Amino acid sequence: MLSSARLLAMWLHDLALFGRIALAAALGFGVGWEREVRGHPAGARTFALVCAGSAALTAIAVDAFPATAEKLIAGIVTGIGFIGAGIVLRDPHGHVRGLTTAAAIWAIAAVGITAGGARFVLASLTALLFVAVLELRAIPLVRQLDPQRWAHHFTNETDVLPGPEASS
Repeated sequence: MLSSARLLAMWLHDLALFGRIALAAALGFGVGWEREVRGHPAGARTFALVCAGSAALTAIAVDAFPATAEKLIAGIVTGIGFIGAGIVLRDPHGHVRGLTTAAAIWAIAAVGITAGGARFVLASLTALLFVAVLELRAIPLVRQLDPQRWAHHFTNETDVLPGPEASS
């Protein structure tokens, strides 16, 4: 029979682990919200679940199985890669779609792993960094430097430098 003090300590410990998972869910939701607002295939709920799931697995691995936690974390990274692969699609014109969202899902798992490992400041700052990277095109100066804006200048036949056969 567990004493009430021991039971209370277990509950408080579980609440601390839950706090890690809740933080991860909130951070994942924030990054996913950016994807959802931009109309991408995975949104706030997907990102929140991936981040929270990664945090839950990491928290329990670090807490209950510290000697083998790195194996579980490696499994998370691999498994999330498969989810990301399901988001990347090629349209009928040959354009690849969803690559940035897939990369963001993979990256948000790292935020979950970080939060699950109780590195709260690092997890929060990393999530903010990810939102900033995803929002770079919204910054006017960066929009001017967007490679897609300038690509047509360099793909035109007249802009190609002549090869050695043209100079003879």
